Amino acid sequence: MIDNPRSPRVRAVAKLAKREARSETGLFLVEGPQAVAEAFAFRPELLVDLFATPTAWEKHSGLAASAQSAGVEVEFVSEHVLDAMADTVTPQGIIAVSRQFLRSVDDILAEGPRLIALLEEVRDPGNAGTIIRSADAAGADAVILTGRSVDVYNPKVVRATTGSLFHMPLARGSDLESVVDRVRASGLTVIAADVKGEDLLRARTEGALSAPTAWLFGNEARGLTDEHFSLADRAIRVPIYGHAESMNLATAAAVCLYESAFAQRSR
Repeated sequence: MIDNPRSPRVRAVAKLAKREARSETGLFLVEGPQAVAEAFAFRPELLVDLFATPTAWEKHSGLAASAQSAGVEVEFVSEHVLDAMADTVTPQGIIAVSRQFLRSVDDILAEGPRLIALLEEVRDPGNAGTIIRSADAAGADAVILTGRSVDVYNPKVVRATTGSLFHMPLARGSDLESVVDRVRASGLTVIAADVKGEDLLRARTEGALSAPTAWLFGNEARGLTDEHFSLADRAIRVPIYGHAESMNLATAAAVCLYESAFAQRSR
């Protein structure tokens, strides 16, 4: 059992909470039994290390068969070591280290996607992770992050995806204009989700959401710049019928993605 929180190996795992270490190693943290289970179920070949406290391992005994099948040996650690490795304040006793696996924008578009999410300068890790999870739930084909959007392997992003990170094709584009040009050339309509857009209900009535679509979501506080707004073929807003001042970006994104999913499937 690893019992020294200051050992080089423990410190190397803990450093993966920092972007610099993730960039240097090509690795990232996967925290919690649910996320680790999803990794084993969908991308077991990516897992390079697995750590658990004896108590947590006994509680989540189903992971043992998955680890054995994947050829990954669990290393038991003390509670103090697990705390030192984890990014969370109250970790759940199980942590894995995985290789990163971003795809290229061109590879994703070559597969003929019908629904994707474009994230431009989405900075909040919780929002980014929740959008990835919502895109997965809505049956979207990919999520592409551009500009100064948060690192998809930020531990808070990974946790917010609740394992969807391992199902959803993800890519990072260098700049939005280039990505939009390639997306449009692949036959998708680019729709900006923006308060300056037309009412979502109108677009639904017109049948505008049944075509292959790339939803474009901007920064949480500022939305899309005028320059980026102009790149879209159309802009749509999610109406607020109650008295709420605004809607959280991740919530609005879930509504938009599901509207497209409903329209495409009903067609």
